[in-house]
Amino acid sequence: MALDKYKGATKILYFIEDIWYIFVTELRNIFHDTGVMVIFFLGGTIYPILYPLVYKDEVVQEMPIAIVDDSNSELSRKFIRELDATREVHIVYHCLNMQEAQDLYERRLIHGVVYFPKDFQSNIESLKGQSTVSLYFDMASFLYYKTLMLASTNVMLHYHEGIQMKRYEMLGMTGEQAYASAKPLLTNDVPLYNGPAGFASFLLPALLVMILHQTLFFGIGMMAGVSREKNGELFHIEGRRNEKSTFRVVLGRSFAYILIYLALSAYCLLLVPRIFHYPHIGDVADVLRLIVPFVTATTFFAMTVSVFVRERETGMVSMLFLSLVFLFLAGVSWPEASIPKFWHYISYLVPSTFAVQGYIHINTYGASISQTSFEYLGLWIQAACYMFTCCLFYYLAGKLDAKRKDVLINKKE
Repeated sequence: MALDKYKGATKILYFIEDIWYIFVTELRNIFHDTGVMVIFFLGGTIYPILYPLVYKDEVVQEMPIAIVDDSNSELSRKFIRELDATREVHIVYHCLNMQEAQDLYERRLIHGVVYFPKDFQSNIESLKGQSTVSLYFDMASFLYYKTLMLASTNVMLHYHEGIQMKRYEMLGMTGEQAYASAKPLLTNDVPLYNGPAGFASFLLPALLVMILHQTLFFGIGMMAGVSREKNGELFHIEGRRNEKSTFRVVLGRSFAYILIYLALSAYCLLLVPRIFHYPHIGDVADVLRLIVPFVTATTFFAMTVSVFVRERETGMVSMLFLSLVFLFLAGVSWPEASIPKFWHYISYLVPSTFAVQGYIHINTYGASISQTSFEYLGLWIQAACYMFTCCLFYYLAGKLDAKRKDVLINKKE
C-alpha cells in the first residue's frame, strides 16, 4: 500500500516536472524568437498606445465647410454666424454658386456645403411658409456626416424656436405663452457612458481586446510554424520522460502564453484607459476576473488553429485576414442586433466576441461580473472546449508528424 502511494506521488512529481520543463522551454523559445517577441511585446504594448494617440481628439472639430448663400438676407447671415460659432465646423469659403463649392469639394479643401435658397427669408417670414436649408456631406467618412449634421441641427433647433415665438407673438400671444407654445417639451440630453460622444471612447475598448486577441493568435501561429520548420513536427521535447505526452505539452506551452498575456492584458485593459481618460468605471477585480478566462480561451483557441500551420509565414498571413472578421463579429463596429443570425452564432466560436462585450459591460457600463455572467461563463466554456480540441488535434498531429518522419527516413535509406 505504501509502495503504491510512493509510486503515485512519484508520477505526480514527474508530471509536474515535465510540465515545468516544457513551460520553461517554451518561454526560452519565445524570448529567442525576434518575430514573436515583436508581436507579443511590441504589439501588445505599443499598439494600445498608438491607437489612442491617433484618436486622441475623440471628435472632429472645426471641420472646413463652404457656404452658398443665394438668399443673402439678414436671417441667412444670422444662421451662418451661429453655424460658424459651433465647435464642430468652420466656414472657410463663401461661394457664389454651387459649381464653385463643388470645385472646392473635389479639391478636398472642404468636407461639406450648406446652401440657402433665394426664398429663404421670405418663406420664413410668412406665417405658413417653410424654407429649406440644403446640406451636402462628404460621405467618404461618416464622421464628417455626423459633424456637419450635429452642428446644423443644433443651430436649426435654436433658430426654429425664435421663429416660432415671433409667429406666436404676431398672433397676439404674450412672451411666456409664445415660449411655451414654441417649446412645449423641454429636453435634457445626457450622454451615458461616453461623455464627449467621442469615437475613441466608443471604439477603443473593443480595439484593446482585439489587439490582445490577435497578437496572441499571431504569435502562437508563428511558434507552431517555427517548430514545424525546425523539427518537422508540431512539438519536439527532447530528453524527457513521456516526451510525447500530449496533455503535458499542451499544459506546459499554454502556461507560458497565459503567463505573458495575463500581464499584457492587465496593462492594456486597466492601465491604458486610465492613461487616456477613457471610460473606466468598472471594478478592477471584475476586469481581472474576466481577463483570466479570456486569455485562457484565446490561448487554447489559437493553439487549436495553429495545428494547421506548417510554415512560419503561413500562420501570419493566413490569420491576418481574420482580424477584421473578428472585429465585426464582436458586435461593436456593427451593432450586434443587426448581425444576421448565422454570423451571430458563428461569433460564439471566437473568444474575442465574449471578451469585447464583457469588457465593455464591466469597464464602460460599470456592470458587475454577475451582470456579465453570459459572457463570463461563455469564455470558460470556450476555454474548456478549446482545451479539449487542442489536446485532440495535438495528439493527431503528433501521430501524423511521426509517420511523415518515418517515411522520410525510409526514403533516405
